[in-house]
Amino acid sequence: MPELHVIFGTGPLGKWTGRELIKQGKRVRLINRSGKTNRLPEGAEIVAGDAYDVNKNIELTKGAAAIYQCAQPQYLEWAEKFPRFQSAIMEAAVANKSKFIVADNLYMYGDTHGAPILEDSPYQAHTKKGKVRGEMANAVMEAHRAGKIRAAIGRASDFFGPDDRAFLTDTAIRSAVLEKTINLLGRLDQPHTFSYAPDFGKLLATLGTHEDALGQIWFTPSPAPITQNEFIKIMEAELGRPVKVLAAGTALMSFLGLFSPIMHETVEMMYEWTQPFIMDSSKAEKAFGWKGTSLQQAIRETISWLKEDIKKQ
Repeated sequence: MPELHVIFGTGPLGKWTGRELIKQGKRVRLINRSGKTNRLPEGAEIVAGDAYDVNKNIELTKGAAAIYQCAQPQYLEWAEKFPRFQSAIMEAAVANKSKFIVADNLYMYGDTHGAPILEDSPYQAHTKKGKVRGEMANAVMEAHRAGKIRAAIGRASDFFGPDDRAFLTDTAIRSAVLEKTINLLGRLDQPHTFSYAPDFGKLLATLGTHEDALGQIWFTPSPAPITQNEFIKIMEAELGRPVKVLAAGTALMSFLGLFSPIMHETVEMMYEWTQPFIMDSSKAEKAFGWKGTSLQQAIRETISWLKEDIKKQ
């Protein structure tokens, strides 16, 4: 039997990680609450599971060469639920002696005041969610150093792409395809690193199949930073028409947060969108020999997927 790799989560990262592993000839099992998903990677299986249930996690990952943590609680519930959620999955990796690969973001680095972020930049989170992510990452790496697991962490900047329904894909690119006003955050003239969901999945699959990647943190190979204005121009070129834009600053988001819990949670992260926010992914590019998909190609592929997705609705 081909080597088994188990992925928690059927969002864009889970699916793109699965597709990359299948390309490598691996047997892939995805786990979510319902045991169902649209656009299941061809050749993969999906089963229902509760990520908080350690015993069930151990059962569903028995024999796995690697376990990928690509799932998360609701954004509003990170502080109270996310550490327990990830710990329950990590316990399965410990019990089954599986590699443990975690999908992560950049929140724990905090506000670098525009300085580029590197994998070994200090954790200096000043936000609630950043502190939670930092504590979770430290728990994973401490378990690795103690010999309890063999782990690696993959991180990306704000990402978008096919299969994604998150902020950038949905409120910006989908809205543009539908000829609606698109909603962006902060200043449009500041450089920002954007990552592509398929590239993030490729990185996670790479970490799970390279022993020398373990014990380290890796950033997803991503294109050079551009401003949101430049991002808009690429969309306009691909669509062949102008795009209407609304950018919400910190003051507006704070006001809207009085009525929307999600927007309230977004306010503390606005520093990412009001000054340069740059991720340096050269470490992974040099180590693994590939670069991130160009933004022109990434936006083109995302628009193509969105058009097909919209037709089905």
